[in-house]
Amino acid sequence: MTNDIFGPFPGGADFAAALTDAQRARFDQLGANLDVVERRIADACAAAGRPREEVTLIVVTKTYPAEDTALLAGLGVTDVAENRDQDAAPKAERCVNLPLTWHFVGQLQTNKARSVVRYADLVHSVDRERLVDSLAAAVHNAERPPLGCLVQVALDKEAGEGEHRAGVAPADVLALAAKIADTPGLRLDGVMTVAPLAGPLAGDPARSFARLAEIASAVRAEHPTATMVSAGMSGDLEQAIAAGATHVRVGTAVLGVRSPLG
Repeated sequence: MTNDIFGPFPGGADFAAALTDAQRARFDQLGANLDVVERRIADACAAAGRPREEVTLIVVTKTYPAEDTALLAGLGVTDVAENRDQDAAPKAERCVNLPLTWHFVGQLQTNKARSVVRYADLVHSVDRERLVDSLAAAVHNAERPPLGCLVQVALDKEAGEGEHRAGVAPADVLALAAKIADTPGLRLDGVMTVAPLAGPLAGDPARSFARLAEIASAVRAEHPTATMVSAGMSGDLEQAIAAGATHVRVGTAVLGVRSPLG
C-alpha cells in the first residue's frame, strides 16, 4: 500500500504502519474521537436496555476529504454518509476499494439519481414519489442490486409547519413507503428523521424521536422487513437510541467542527 492510502486495503496494524507522519496524527485523532463516540453509544444502549450491536454508527464524512474516509476504514468504521452528490461521487470513486457501506443522507434532486445509485448502498432522504421513480429508473439502467431506501420524515410538518423543509409529513409516510415497497429495483428499509427546528417538537429530541418510533412501528406493521430507524446525530444520539434508533449519523463528534460550507 502506498502512502496515499488508496492502494490495496490491508486493514489492521499493516494499515497504520503504511501511513505518513501526518496521516498517522490524523488517524490517532480520529481514533480517539471514535472511542468517545463508541462509549456514548454503548452507555446509551446500556441505559435503554439494548444490546450494543443493535445500533450502527454511520460517520457523516461530508466536507471532509477522501483521506479521512480511508483513515476511518482503517479504524474499523464500516458505514459512512454523504449529503452532496458533487462531493460524494468523486470521493466514493477514490474509496472504491475500501470495505465501506455508503449512505446518502442529503436532499436529492431527481437529476442526481443516476449518479447517486452508482455508489450509494442506501438513500435515507426519499421524500416524494417522483424521486422514487427516478431512483428506480437509475437502478434499472445501472443493472445493480436493489437500492435500500428510507422515507425521510419531516416531523415539523405534523402541525402544518415547516413546509420548506425536506421530508414527507407524518400523515403521508405510509403511502410513500408503499410506493417504495412496490417499486422494482428499490428496497424499503425504514424511516429517517432529523430533530425538527420548528413546530411543537422543536428543541425536544426525546419527544421527536419517540414520535418517529411510533411512525416506524406503523411502517413495520405493513412492511415487516423495514426495520431501520435512522435518527440521532452528534448532539442527540443518546435520545435517539433511547427511542429505538437502529442507526445514528455522527459527523462532528468524530471528524471535528465542519467548515462554513458544510
